[in-house]
Amino acid sequence: MYAGIPGRRYPQDIGPGAGGALSPPTRRLRHSGSVRDRPPPSQIPDAPGSYQFLDADGRVLYVGKAKSLRSRLSNYFADPATLPARTAQMVERADRVEWIQVATEVEAIMLEYALIKEHRPRFNIRLVDDKSYPWLAITLPDLWPRAAVIRGRRRPGIRYFGPYAHVGALRDTLDLLLRTFPIRSCSDSKLERHIKLTRPCLMFHIERCSGPCIGAVERDEYEGYVQDTMSFFAGATEEVERRLTTERDEAAAALDFECAARRRDQLATLHMAVERQQVVTERPEDLDVVGITDEPLEAAVCVFHVRRGRIVGRRAFIVDKVEDLTLPQLVGRVLEQLYGDAEPPTAPPVPRRRGAAGIDSSGWTSGAGEAMWGTDGAADPGVPRLVLVPEIPDDAEAYNAFLARQRGAPVAVRVPQRGGKRSLMETVARNAAEELVRHRLRRSSDYDSRVRALESLQNALELPFAPLRIECYDMSHIQGTAYVGSMVVLEDGLPRPAHYRRFRVRDVPGNDDYAAMEEVLTRRLTALLEERQRNADGTAGRKRFAYPPQLILLDGGKGQLGVGVRVLEALGLADEIPIAALAKTFEEVFVPGRSDPVSIPRGSEALFLLQRVRDEAHRFAISYHRQVRGKTMTKSALEGVAGLGPGRRSRLLRQYGSLKALRAAPLEELLAIGWLPDPVGRAVYEHLHTPAAPARDRARRPADTVSPSDTG
Repeated sequence: MYAGIPGRRYPQDIGPGAGGALSPPTRRLRHSGSVRDRPPPSQIPDAPGSYQFLDADGRVLYVGKAKSLRSRLSNYFADPATLPARTAQMVERADRVEWIQVATEVEAIMLEYALIKEHRPRFNIRLVDDKSYPWLAITLPDLWPRAAVIRGRRRPGIRYFGPYAHVGALRDTLDLLLRTFPIRSCSDSKLERHIKLTRPCLMFHIERCSGPCIGAVERDEYEGYVQDTMSFFAGATEEVERRLTTERDEAAAALDFECAARRRDQLATLHMAVERQQVVTERPEDLDVVGITDEPLEAAVCVFHVRRGRIVGRRAFIVDKVEDLTLPQLVGRVLEQLYGDAEPPTAPPVPRRRGAAGIDSSGWTSGAGEAMWGTDGAADPGVPRLVLVPEIPDDAEAYNAFLARQRGAPVAVRVPQRGGKRSLMETVARNAAEELVRHRLRRSSDYDSRVRALESLQNALELPFAPLRIECYDMSHIQGTAYVGSMVVLEDGLPRPAHYRRFRVRDVPGNDDYAAMEEVLTRRLTALLEERQRNADGTAGRKRFAYPPQLILLDGGKGQLGVGVRVLEALGLADEIPIAALAKTFEEVFVPGRSDPVSIPRGSEALFLLQRVRDEAHRFAISYHRQVRGKTMTKSALEGVAGLGPGRRSRLLRQYGSLKALRAAPLEELLAIGWLPDPVGRAVYEHLHTPAAPARDRARRPADTVSPSDTG
């Protein structure tokens, strides 16, 4: 036992409700004092554990875990200039550091999760879901279990399936399934009322309920309906279809055509429900696919739950990245919070039988002895056998052990490299990217938030008025080739795609972002001055660049800002148009006349607005660059051969199958082609066998090839 600060709770024993049971720590230590003074290393245990940074009022600022507390905490007491910006900010605000030593690294992970869940520290990331996803719940503790669509906190003893992204699709699937497996969907109070009335409700009359309230169904038959419903939502549809097909054939063979017709109709509705579940793997596998779109201040996480090869649930989260994390570290945090509340599967509580006369609902037992409902389709998705992630997390062995402990069996964490699982990972990653876009659009569509953003930006940059028109510029190229620039426009905080402009950089040899930025800005602002002159002369102009920006934003740092200031001064617009630059590294904003970046609070509407217009400029530049590069790469190596037009070129390649085979053909073979004139055949041979031909072929790649060196 160790002493604590008055008024502050220290978790002595973390039970299952806090993220899983921990074995008793072998030793527990704490250190109180100024975090600005490095604690003596002899006082910090060289053992696994969780550490907490606290402010002067005892509030937890940050919770971390470590394989070695001594090594990890020593990193925080280095020179603040060498620490990441957010870590340095956290250390500066902290007053003291404390730690709890545990026996293993897995227990450190579980303890960290429990403390984060309890204290919600400001400098720890959290998965933030802006809505409560619907789940399909089977109330197993009830005498007659029911199926219900619920939201919110889950209760013990109830079997959950999901979560599902669209409640309408879930309700439609459940409605179809109740035609095949008619278990009750009414509330307990409604069930009791109809038991007293000895009269069923409408669901019985439309064949969506088997009528347990009036004794219209035997207990064993109802149990089968419940089991089949759970098997379906767990993905085990083949077994249910096989059993219904067998019962249909047996009933037909016994001339019980009424029963055979019921099974036939049940199979038809089951097939309709199955069609709503997308098959994504060739084998009936259980796995989760975690896709992440990672950006400096925010990240989006999307999870597909696949059971028996079918998608049975989907979740999406937004992560406010208040920690400086690499992608492997972020993956570890996501796994920790996704599965921190999962419990090893156990047999659900079941009622004790009392023979054929009925059910004794007064007593309950749990265990595998007479598990009435079976164990297929464990509660919510839980932890599957396989988890696919974009990158293996740091401390991979510890996270594998953590997941295995939560599941009660081994778990494999893998990065898919090829095949169907790789395609599925790409699909989930696209869903994560779309979730981040929707999150930003929801914020930007709010009029009040846009007004606050513009006013906040005006105050932060000390502008004379709110920048109602913002123009952002970005460059894109590959090693100086296919150089392009983009200009995107925000008016009243909303994109104006009609005013977007693309620039093909003309006069910049090689890789020079500063020169390219100078050319693009000069062309745009010169066009603005020309439009003004036309208006003054009374001549009609194109009005493509007639609207002056109230803020120019450059994607880059001090170098790009210096270029922009130089162009504005050269054109006499420095006193009229404000300019700023947004650096990607720490999302720092630079303005003329200041060596230090402008302080814009994290998470503020102003910074979000700048990030959004910067990202849009980057996207627009990249898309144009790929378009330009694609056109240059699809030129045939046979272009420029005298007498070889598009028709002959296509026919020649079709005859030989590839450029390599054509190059290997001897001159005599080319001259023997009846439809190809001899002078053209000689020209083709000479063109393909000049020293520059192989290099020319290598420079021409397919248009759909995407190079990893795209630069924006």
